[in-house]
Amino acid sequence: MHLTSRRRALALAAALATLAPGLALAQAKLKVAGIYTVPFEQQWAGRLHQALKAAEARGEIEYKASENVSNADYERVMREYATGGSQLIVGEAFAVEAAARKVAKDFPKTAFLMGSSGKPAAPNFSVFDNYIQEPAYLSGMVAGGMTKSNKIGMVGGFPIPEVNRLMNAFMAGAKEVNPKVEFSVSFINSWFDPPKAKEAAFAMIDKGADVMYAERFGVSDAAKEKGKLAIGNVINTQAQYPDTVVASALWHFEPSADRAIKLIKDGKFTAEDYGPYSMMKYKGSSLAPLGTFEKKVPAEVVAKMKAKEKAIVDGSFTVKVDDNQPKSSK
Repeated sequence: MHLTSRRRALALAAALATLAPGLALAQAKLKVAGIYTVPFEQQWAGRLHQALKAAEARGEIEYKASENVSNADYERVMREYATGGSQLIVGEAFAVEAAARKVAKDFPKTAFLMGSSGKPAAPNFSVFDNYIQEPAYLSGMVAGGMTKSNKIGMVGGFPIPEVNRLMNAFMAGAKEVNPKVEFSVSFINSWFDPPKAKEAAFAMIDKGADVMYAERFGVSDAAKEKGKLAIGNVINTQAQYPDTVVASALWHFEPSADRAIKLIKDGKFTAEDYGPYSMMKYKGSSLAPLGTFEKKVPAEVVAKMKAKEKAIVDGSFTVKVDDNQPKSSK
């Protein structure tokens, strides 16, 4: 390029940036940070990580993440990312609500999209959760049709609304197909302790449960060792357990992540509840394909489940959201 032409081009670019700073910013990749109290491989955090890695692979964002951050250290890490120029911070505020919201207040120009039981807070603190009670209900229907002992074991992390609503929906689905089914319910009070979850599952299997609801890692291992069946949650582990995991209620964080990224780029991000974007009509959740169990689940159960799935998507059936702690059958 001729020197004079180059000078003109630079002058024009500078003028444009002065007139419309947004144009210059639009070209830069959005800086996104993920902060997780558990390892990337844990189901829930893994879905966030996967969705943001996909946006990174498409070239939309620059993504950095921290795993295994302790609750005591969470606020410090949030502040580090915010101070470092992250424009969107994603993570879970469940055990650090007050601290997370305090950080958001201190950085009003940073967008926060946090897993939370609370409400959004203007101007910049949006909340989400895995509202996957719809596929959980469908997976319950499959479980109700597969149990021979009419006993289903359920092992969860903590009895918080986010877990309770999935378990209750699963139980309701199982009861619809099989009114005789009974449940054993137990919580390990940890988000990631596979040995403890496995131990709890063994105890239920010893008492006659032949289908296990694997809300946590470790449960499917117990089912596999004992030759029983399992229903997965949040991610599909059938490839690892082809003879054990019948069906799984899957969570897809992509609709939520992609919405937040687009709104920030458009300068329109506000505090809102992203919960609905985890529902089936937004493709935020689904029932995993039956795969290796396609020919093993009774045809009439599959037909009922497919009809219910259609009713959920078209809005003619609503899965009840029950946040109460589920109890074992008496």
